[in-house]
Amino acid sequence: MSSSSGRLLRGWLCGIVCTGITGCSLGGVDGSSPESGLHPRSSREASSVEEPGAGVDAARIVAADAHAGEWLTHGRDYAEQRFSPLSQIDERTVSRLGLAWYAELPTNRGIETTPLMSDGRLFVTASWGHVLAYDARTGRALWHFDPKVAKDYGRFACCDVVNRGVALWGDRVYAASLDGRLRALDRETGEVVWTVDTRLNDVDAYTITGAPRVVNGKVIIGNGGAEMAVRGYVTAYDAETGAQVWRFFTVPGDPALGFEDETQAFIAKTWTGEWWKNGKGGGTAWDSFAFDPARNLLYIGVGNAASWNRKVRSPGGGDNLFVSSIVAVDADTGRYVWHYQTTPGDHWDYTATQHMILAELEIGGAPRDVIMQAPKNGFFYVLDRATGELLSADPYMPITWATHVDRKTGRPVEAPGIRDTEVDRLIVPGPSGAHNWHPMSFDPDTGFVYVPAKVSSGVYRDDFATRRRNLIWTPNFDTEKMIAVPDEVPAEARKAIGVQAASGVLLAWDPVARKEVWRVDRGFYSGSGVLSTRGNLVFQGDLAGRFKAFAADSGRELWSYPAQGGIMGSPISYSLDGVQYVAVAQGWGGESSLPFGAISAPQGMVNISRLLVFALDRRETLPVVETIEQALPAHGLPKATIESVKAGRALYNQYCAFCHGGNAISGGIVPDLRYRIEALHPIWNAIVLDGSLATNGMPAWKEFLTAQEAAAIEAYVAHEATLGHARGERRVVRR
Repeated sequence: MSSSSGRLLRGWLCGIVCTGITGCSLGGVDGSSPESGLHPRSSREASSVEEPGAGVDAARIVAADAHAGEWLTHGRDYAEQRFSPLSQIDERTVSRLGLAWYAELPTNRGIETTPLMSDGRLFVTASWGHVLAYDARTGRALWHFDPKVAKDYGRFACCDVVNRGVALWGDRVYAASLDGRLRALDRETGEVVWTVDTRLNDVDAYTITGAPRVVNGKVIIGNGGAEMAVRGYVTAYDAETGAQVWRFFTVPGDPALGFEDETQAFIAKTWTGEWWKNGKGGGTAWDSFAFDPARNLLYIGVGNAASWNRKVRSPGGGDNLFVSSIVAVDADTGRYVWHYQTTPGDHWDYTATQHMILAELEIGGAPRDVIMQAPKNGFFYVLDRATGELLSADPYMPITWATHVDRKTGRPVEAPGIRDTEVDRLIVPGPSGAHNWHPMSFDPDTGFVYVPAKVSSGVYRDDFATRRRNLIWTPNFDTEKMIAVPDEVPAEARKAIGVQAASGVLLAWDPVARKEVWRVDRGFYSGSGVLSTRGNLVFQGDLAGRFKAFAADSGRELWSYPAQGGIMGSPISYSLDGVQYVAVAQGWGGESSLPFGAISAPQGMVNISRLLVFALDRRETLPVVETIEQALPAHGLPKATIESVKAGRALYNQYCAFCHGGNAISGGIVPDLRYRIEALHPIWNAIVLDGSLATNGMPAWKEFLTAQEAAAIEAYVAHEATLGHARGERRVVRR
């Protein structure tokens, strides 16, 4: 077979259930791509929801292709391929795609959810862990669960207060909230059935932003917080009762307290020093999982080490297992089976939490059951999923930290001197990675993996490493030496520098030929996860508010929809009553938007949180978003000394930039401090040090900052406000 017709011999479940390759009927929408016969209905037309089915169980998820009209788990199937066999919407009909209905979501921060659809109900999450249920035909709201997370808990969130979705099992919806709580909700009412606190304690900065999975009646969830100095682990809870079944630690704890099992004793040999004090190891499993029912193996994507700097956390060197690794465990017991470490001794925030996909590929003339991942470090990995054997590892985006991966040892060959961070060192990829959390997709027809990839870079240093957040980089459009941006540089030029910092592409990668097939440059505004379908389509949104469809075999753009606001959430497709739908949630924020401030969205873009659902020949319209333009005002605060501004810049970059934006320029998700700096002056310390606005999400920083340091940050913000006023800067906000 050629790559265009598909090197894949069959989907990993082919032979067990119908895959639709031979044209069998799938969920009421066959492969004939009908040009007529559809009966559009108004998005507000009343409709009763289907009666509940028997509930979601393992058999229903394993037979996902036989139930192609539904989307029952995070990646649609246990293999996490994010490929829909539906084909009513295809490359010929996609031009007729229009908005069927929409729903406003209740938060105004980043939205990273993947909706799920079962029995005519669509389930979606919003920031902080809100859960909402809708009639999947009409958009009629069914229920809304608010986890009521304290807003100042957001200080523990590395990369915005996001949530990536729910899990379905039986007649329940399982969802986690930012504050580390996992809940079972009644599918019909949204009422809480049980709640568990997944945190080891209430002192460390544990969060949850990922979506649970349910395997063998167990709810699987990991935690976030490596940037905040926590120890990583994954826990399985009984889906019926919420009782803990097993817990697997991804990094070892304090040896003096005893190791939990033999695996912990084994991996502790790869650590040195007092890592349990200097960052606690990190290694949080905050996003990706996959499951192989035939082998009963659960695959865990493990995150970065903490502190990032290995010289701090493990001064004698070592691989520091299991950071930046794929780990396979027995799904029933949590017992370790095998691991593969993508970045031994991680030094650069090169997580392996990125999306993992299971498939069967023809490699070396024979079928192989594989697991694939394109993690942050820039190499695309294909492993044998039974043993963890490395089958291939190839750069899919620019890389400077390593030259290649040694096939015999499975280890990357690092560039000479790459760990010498005594001086500022520009490294590619940077902390944003060559691919971040945004899910990729595998199309068994083309044999391609579609990766929402990016070019990113970062400057790594030692002098930030001992801080609690363990950040040892600063965005490369605002640092002191080789990448400093002088005050005189105009705003447009600053934006150009930001584009160099992180420029996105949609990449089609052939995992058998081990090469790029095509790419579409998405610029700095690339954004969402990816969906591929049997209609030869790939769907992706972006931060500029465009939802697009591309030809899966060529990358040719076929359709675009102006969604008014940035899109990060991952699209799905489902069908009801013979109608195929495509759904995606929008809401700007996350790791790209917050630190890069205003440059991460086009001029005039405002944050909108919505669920958008499309179908052929629908003509629903979005409401007009009214905005006003505000000029950056002058202020009367005294001019600060050069020394104060310089000190404030360094402190701001370390503590404030990730939320309030580089160069003190916010993208509008959190307040742009420059616009109110004079009004904030009398209460600056009360806000920054004492937390007087904690209920609004601004925590107290007196544990980390002195009054003198807080004053230096204020001086820097005032300095940037003066420069912005002189440049005539303006911002667009919602009326």
